[in-house]
Amino acid sequence: MTPLYELLDPDALLSPSLIVFRDVLRHNLEEMIRIAGAVDRLRPHAKTHKMPGVIQMEREMGIVKHKCATIAEAEMIARAGGADILLAYPLVGPNVERFVKLNRQYPDVTFRAVADAPGPVKALSDAATALDQPIPTLVDLEVGMGRTGIDPDAAPTLYKQIAESPGLAPDGLHAYDGHIRDAKLDDRTRAAQQVEAAVLGLRDRLLSSGLPVPRIVLGGTPTFPIHAKLDAPAVECSPGTIVFHDANYRWQFPDLPFTPAALLLTRVVSRPRPDRLCLDLGHKAVAADPSGPRADFPAIPDARIVGHSEEHLVIETAEADRFPIGAPLLAIPAHVCPTSALHQSATVVSKGRVVDEWEVAARDRVLSI
Repeated sequence: MTPLYELLDPDALLSPSLIVFRDVLRHNLEEMIRIAGAVDRLRPHAKTHKMPGVIQMEREMGIVKHKCATIAEAEMIARAGGADILLAYPLVGPNVERFVKLNRQYPDVTFRAVADAPGPVKALSDAATALDQPIPTLVDLEVGMGRTGIDPDAAPTLYKQIAESPGLAPDGLHAYDGHIRDAKLDDRTRAAQQVEAAVLGLRDRLLSSGLPVPRIVLGGTPTFPIHAKLDAPAVECSPGTIVFHDANYRWQFPDLPFTPAALLLTRVVSRPRPDRLCLDLGHKAVAADPSGPRADFPAIPDARIVGHSEEHLVIETAEADRFPIGAPLLAIPAHVCPTSALHQSATVVSKGRVVDEWEVAARDRVLSI
């Protein structure tokens, strides 16, 4: 185990388990603030970690604006002291009333919503009229992801509807460009700048029509350093994965100056062949997506995953004889966001020693609302 991921007493820890290396996490947050230029240009996404402990660390570093994908995440952030929370996910069905209840339960917190169609705008408006304050609502733009959002050319009509809807207040534009995953930074930059041009063009049209555009929430992790350089007022960058980082982003985007901070402790449970190790790191402990390698093993550079099922992960390595049955190993998950949600809590380590246990509170769909 490298000094970066030192564990002085791994024998006392259960496996499989999620380990957060606090000093590495702090480094990632410091880098995020440095790249953004100021904490008020940051609105990090909580879907990666879902932990009050991370929110509290961010708050101590001056980060008070957050983004999330579920009402449970929004409530978790509010409980942990977050002051300004954007729920960047369409509100439909019972979630409309749940969102209104969230506003009532935490009156000192600002909750922001997004919308991309007239029907949900009306539904949110009808529910929000019962509140004392209007709900700040952003238009969600479709800028290439093809998942949610409205075409920027059609957005002015929807934005005007929000401005005219009781219980709502027009709050700006949200543009997630998760489809931009070019390995080369120059290619990624060109694609991200095209998104910026479309969003800023829409902003200018709205402003010229007399409508306010208080904020523009842009991007995710791969495009974060690009949008952070945008010299435009009210821009908020919303990276998520880089808080913990993971093996996929490290492989795909080596230009990003972040280090995996959340690893998995696993153990050898069997050696079915001389060159094979079977680990207790099944689908229920590490995300089963993407289709490629599910994890990277710092201590076994030549590890090749040859099998993965609910409770087992099998690797082949020429160094299998170095790892007897029961030997602990650390694995960097390929996709940390869904991996975090597989664990009830994370063991927090600093300088090799366990210093805390953080609940993954928002892995549940419902907390109290």
